[in-house]
Amino acid sequence: MQVIVLAGGFGTRLRPWTNHVAKPLLPMLDKTLLERVVEALPETLVDEVILAAGYKIDEMREHFSTVELPYKVTIVEETEPLGTGGAIANCRSHLRDETFCVMNGDLLSSVPVEEMLNFHHSQGGLATISLWEVEDPTRFGVCDIREDGKIYQFQEKPALEDAVSNMINAGCYILEPAIFERMPDGAHSMERDVYTEIASEGVLNGFGFEGHFVDAGTPPSWLDGVQICLDGGRWSSGGRGGFADTSWIGDGVFDGAGPLSSAIGHGSTISPGADVVRSALMKDVFIGDNASVVECLIGEGAKIGAGVKLEGVVVDYGAEIPEGYSQVGGTYPQS
Repeated sequence: MQVIVLAGGFGTRLRPWTNHVAKPLLPMLDKTLLERVVEALPETLVDEVILAAGYKIDEMREHFSTVELPYKVTIVEETEPLGTGGAIANCRSHLRDETFCVMNGDLLSSVPVEEMLNFHHSQGGLATISLWEVEDPTRFGVCDIREDGKIYQFQEKPALEDAVSNMINAGCYILEPAIFERMPDGAHSMERDVYTEIASEGVLNGFGFEGHFVDAGTPPSWLDGVQICLDGGRWSSGGRGGFADTSWIGDGVFDGAGPLSSAIGHGSTISPGADVVRSALMKDVFIGDNASVVECLIGEGAKIGAGVKLEGVVVDYGAEIPEGYSQVGGTYPQS
């Protein structure tokens, strides 16, 4: 099966990291975010990933020409913002005339795609949406799903009092080629302009699942994604380490302190007395003596001085933070 990964945004919520690297290429432990997204699909199920992207295209083409993956990667460029529906339609010429899958490019989830595909075929219809239960559905697409597994109403970001359920669109779709006949020309939203239209016709299905569902597009949710990888032992280099073996330690790391629930990129150094807690360090990071780094994202090659205290900060590539500096929240350098 072919899979379209929607990655057309600029990754603004993960700046300054995405000033240097396209979001799909950001490393989460020892794999790119794109690879983490596609991990939801069994390798035996997917033979081509079509990356719908609009930012740092040349960088992505260069990267995927040099790595070995169990599937072909085709990059389809968006020269202007197309919305979710427009981005899918923009990939049409690369699709075979058969059922295909679409996944949001920020999504780390445990959705059992093969089971979802079988459900889709048994139900019939044009589309099947993965569904996740939440307490507050107001930031999401909400589905009125019935016992027959069909969605009869689709609401995009409703007010709480108007929400028909707390089952939300969880960002994985199984689609039939005939869906293109229901799409308007140009930029459009799959959720607002397609699903809301076809729901009342009984051709839109809903597939609920449990496990984990993380939109890794923000610093806090990026750390949630890191934790999922840590819990699942999802790495192929480096190994487990740190305090009580709760962290991933990349190759060539000097660990003089014992990080807790963190990812420590290749070639990094954690000096004695430092506290690194629930943080993600890219490669070649230096953490000085007695520094404290809590729930932070530390960019490649950054140097954190002795006694520095950081909490909830995204640190830029190559940044050098002087001894004794303290910051809570935001980015470094501060914008």
